[in-house]
Amino acid sequence: MKNYVFIALFFISLIGYANSDKPVSKKQTIKVALLLDTSNSMDGLINQAKAQLWDIVNELSHAKCDDSHPNLQIALYEYGNDRLSSREGYIRQVLQFTSDLDEISERLFSLTTNGGSEFCGQVIQTSINELEWGNNSKDLKMIFIAGNEPFTQGKINYKDAITNAKEKDITINTIFCGNYNDGISGRWQDGAYFGNGDYMTIDHNKNIVHIVTPYDNEIIILNKKLNKTYVHYGTAGYANYEKQAAQDSNAEELDEVVVVKRAVSKSSKLYNNASWDLVDASKDKKMDYSKLKKEQLPKHLQNKSASELKIYVDKQRKEREKIQQKIQELDNKRKQFIVKKQKADVKNNELESVMIKAIKKQAKKKNYSW
Repeated sequence: MKNYVFIALFFISLIGYANSDKPVSKKQTIKVALLLDTSNSMDGLINQAKAQLWDIVNELSHAKCDDSHPNLQIALYEYGNDRLSSREGYIRQVLQFTSDLDEISERLFSLTTNGGSEFCGQVIQTSINELEWGNNSKDLKMIFIAGNEPFTQGKINYKDAITNAKEKDITINTIFCGNYNDGISGRWQDGAYFGNGDYMTIDHNKNIVHIVTPYDNEIIILNKKLNKTYVHYGTAGYANYEKQAAQDSNAEELDEVVVVKRAVSKSSKLYNNASWDLVDASKDKKMDYSKLKKEQLPKHLQNKSASELKIYVDKQRKEREKIQQKIQELDNKRKQFIVKKQKADVKNNELESVMIKAIKKQAKKKNYSW
C-alpha cells in the first residue's frame, strides 16, 4: 500500500513540475510613454497634457481585448530643459510606468519649462533602456514624443534608437508642435514612419475650448460624494488621500470642465487605489481587518472592531458603485450633448485628439476594440 501512495505522490509531483513551466496568462496592458519637450516654448504643450490627461484616460477605459478591459500604464519623461543634467542629455525620467492616475497628474503639474537642447534620439533610447516594457505580445507598447526642434539633434541617431524600440515591439509616434511642413523638414515624419507609428502636428499654443453641458454640475457634486467613500490605510494612506484631493484642486484651477472629466475617470475601471484605499483593496483581495494598524486609519474608524470595519467598508463600496454608475450615465448624456455642439474639426490639432486617434488605429493591429 505504501508503494502505491509513493508512486501516486511521485506522479503528482511530476504533473506539478510540468504545469509550473506553463506560461501564466497575463492581462493585456496599454503602455504609453510620454516624452515631452520642456524647453522655453513648450508651456502650451504642458498645459494641454495637464488638461487632457483625463480625456485620454476616459477614452482608453472603454478599450477591450479578448473580452476583457486592458490595464493602462503611463510613464513620463521630460527633455530639452536647461535645468536638467547636460551629462544625461538634458533628459529626466519623471515617472516610471504606473497605473496611479493621481501620481501621473501630480507629476504633470510639477513640470516647468526652460530653454535647452532637445535630443530626440537620446530620450527615445533612454526610455527604452529605463522602462519596464515587459514581453507580453498582446501588450500595446507606444512612445509619444512631442517637441518643436529638429528630430536629428544629439549624439544618438534617432534611427538607431527607433530600431532598438522596434525590437521590443514598441511603436514610435511623433507629435510636432508647429507647422506640418516644418515637422516634415525637421524629420519628425521620418521618425514616425521608421517607427511604424503616426506623425502628428498640434497647435500647442491653442487655447483649449471646453464645452459646458447641463450635466456638469451634477457630476461635480457626485465627485465630492465619491471622495467621501475613500478609506485610507497603511503607511502612505493619508498622504495618497491628500494627493487625490490635491489633483481635484489642480483640475479645478484649469477649468471646472476638467474636474468633470477627472470625475469621469474616477468612475472608470482604470482608477484603482488598492494600495491605499480599503474599498478598492477589499475588491482585489481578502482583507484581514484585524491586522490593520488602527492609527493609520481615519480617526472615526480607529475604535471599530475588525467586523465593524468590514461592514463599514462594504457599505462604502456599495455607495461608491452607485455613484460611479450615476456619473457614467451622466457622462453618456454629456457626450451626446457635446457631439451636437462641437464642430467636427475643433479638436483636430490638440494633443488629446491626435493621441487617441493614433492609439485606436494602432490598437486594431492587436485586436483591441472600442
